[in-house]
Amino acid sequence: MKMRMLAVFIFFFGFITNNFSQTNSTNQKWWKEAVVYQIYPRSFKDSDGDGIGDLKGIISKLDYIKSLGVDVVWLNPIYSSPNDDNGYDISDYQNIMKEFGTMKDFDVLLKGLHDRGIKFVMDVVVNHSSDEHEWFKQSRSSRTNPYRNYYHWWPAEKGEPPYRFSQFDVNHNAWKYDSLTNAYYLHFFSTKQPDLNWENPKVRKEVFDMMNFWAKKGVDGFRLDAFQFACKDTTWPIFPKEDYPKDFIKYHAMVDPIHNYLKEMYDNVLSKYDVMSVAEGAGRNFQDAHDLVDADRNELNLAYAFDPIDARWSKDYSMLKMKKIFSKWDSVFVNKGWLSIFLANHDNARLVSRFGNDEPQYREVSSKMLTTFLLSMRGTPFYYNGDELGMTNIRLSKIEDYKDIAALNGYKYVQSIKGDTSKFMTFLKESGRDNGRTPYQWNTSINAGFGTGKSWLPVNPNYKTINAELENKDANSCLNYFRKAIQLRKQNKVLVYGKYNLIDADNEKVYAYTRELNGKKLLVVLNFTKENTSFKTVYDLSKAKILLSNYSITSKNKTLKPYEAVVFEIK
Repeated sequence: MKMRMLAVFIFFFGFITNNFSQTNSTNQKWWKEAVVYQIYPRSFKDSDGDGIGDLKGIISKLDYIKSLGVDVVWLNPIYSSPNDDNGYDISDYQNIMKEFGTMKDFDVLLKGLHDRGIKFVMDVVVNHSSDEHEWFKQSRSSRTNPYRNYYHWWPAEKGEPPYRFSQFDVNHNAWKYDSLTNAYYLHFFSTKQPDLNWENPKVRKEVFDMMNFWAKKGVDGFRLDAFQFACKDTTWPIFPKEDYPKDFIKYHAMVDPIHNYLKEMYDNVLSKYDVMSVAEGAGRNFQDAHDLVDADRNELNLAYAFDPIDARWSKDYSMLKMKKIFSKWDSVFVNKGWLSIFLANHDNARLVSRFGNDEPQYREVSSKMLTTFLLSMRGTPFYYNGDELGMTNIRLSKIEDYKDIAALNGYKYVQSIKGDTSKFMTFLKESGRDNGRTPYQWNTSINAGFGTGKSWLPVNPNYKTINAELENKDANSCLNYFRKAIQLRKQNKVLVYGKYNLIDADNEKVYAYTRELNGKKLLVVLNFTKENTSFKTVYDLSKAKILLSNYSITSKNKTLKPYEAVVFEIK
């Protein structure tokens, strides 16, 4: 079961860190100071009543997005796709999914964002394509087809290929037999997501041409989905059973010569534009992460490590463990590299349900506490749509209600090994990806104002009390707190570039740290529990100024109410 949990989420999202004691003209970048707002387009706003969010829906909410104060919008894939994995299986990289709209709609969206001073990041999925992409159709047609080497094939006459683990395959086998040419093709994800052969220079040129196509349109950045797995060891060694697939990252991440390919990408695309480049995954170790993002490497700007999410899955999860993870990454990246900060996205449960407390009496205050954390750490925050409202897990009770391929195939796998399906369902209720994909809760009207037709996923029943319209009117809502926290960050460069220093490290309930830059020092204290608790600090809080607090009444002492968050300026 533990392996299944890791298998569902091991690829997705994280952070790497950095530290600067002062700012100067060479280390200040727009993407370092930005707050990135991730939109799951399928679930954001439906404009035509078909139950699926679309580009026109997003366009209709651009003023709302502007009101948040965010600087960048990142959309999950919007390319043509048969939707085996909700758009992460792409059949045409230079066209728009019909359910989402047209290229004209995209152009209107991009201009609308730019007119409001908001930049736009594309999700680039090039570890694999859809099996319905023309490249793969040609590749599977014959062994002599010019596109054959665009993918990884193993001739059946050689016997079964060496075992490779697949994330989403029902049997966890990454090789799929195809009778048309009597061969197996590789798919690290679903059977409808064959892996591209990056060792083929023609594939790399196709990808770079595609990225240039979008960059010339004016997009401001690229997020490289699952790219740390793009390069394969094509000698196909047999991996030791005692390690594999348990240690999937060790054998599949950052395989040589992936850095050569990233340098090619930099030379052919990224160096030509002032764009933000982000890798999903930071590799196997700190050196891998540095090699990905250090400026003198000429590869990428940011990468995500998965340690915080993985830690939340572990049986020995604790606040002490989380603090050690964040602080360790920070210490390793003091002098070089940069960070991204996240705790939730489309591949995880809702922020407040996973890291806070979504019980009615604690939901708002713990949501605000988590917002404080994400917007007061050093680096580029990535904030997932709906979390600014404190949206919660829906906790679907029947497997038939789920749409996520990881959930559906995971359930089939548990059945196939005669495992405990009820236990798996308990796992999905708390951690399944569909929890983070339910329609955005706009108002109290039908379908929470998402759209007039039956939505592709059920709307969370709590939309009558948790929605943007109500929260916009409430000065003390999660939404307005999010706006305040963003403005605090924008007004204090210390929260972007300032040195991070952990305070009261052994405290099992409170996460406290300082941010310091050019003589200015802020103290952030966060109670991650529903208990009243205290923390230790050498600073005289009676002389401190409170810049932000998630309670209407905050005392300047060393005790904290449940899930209390305070940002002090130390005099």
